[in-house]
Amino acid sequence: QVQLVESGGGLVQPGGSLRLSCVASGFTLDYRAIGWFRQAPGKEREGVSCISSNNVNTYYKDSVKGRFTISRDNAKNTVYLQMNSLKPEDTAVYYCAAKTSCSYYVDGSGFGSWGQGTQVTVSS
Repeated sequence: QVQLVESGGGLVQPGGSLRLSCVASGFTLDYRAIGWFRQAPGKEREGVSCISSNNVNTYYKDSVKGRFTISRDNAKNTVYLQMNSLKPEDTAVYYCAAKTSCSYYVDGSGFGSWGQGTQVTVSS
């Protein structure tokens, strides 16, 4: 079964950090771009970050630039999203998904193998 599984979410105070993990089962991430997305209550899903299949290119939503870092460890078939200086507006369910490239990651078009998501709550 082809599946992505997210983990690492939780409750954190403003200014805190979390590291999300996206692990693939049933397929290799080696030749796939991986995007991180989030959806807050009452809002549409949005692309947060994406890393190209060759690990050369990374992309970030403007509001997370300088705070979030995406990386991949192909040996572990895992992509990470390090989130620092978290803000209440980062609160959402975070998902990862795969595609051949990062094109249109902003809205997730063409991405597949979506995981179930992991909840991130930033609150004091």
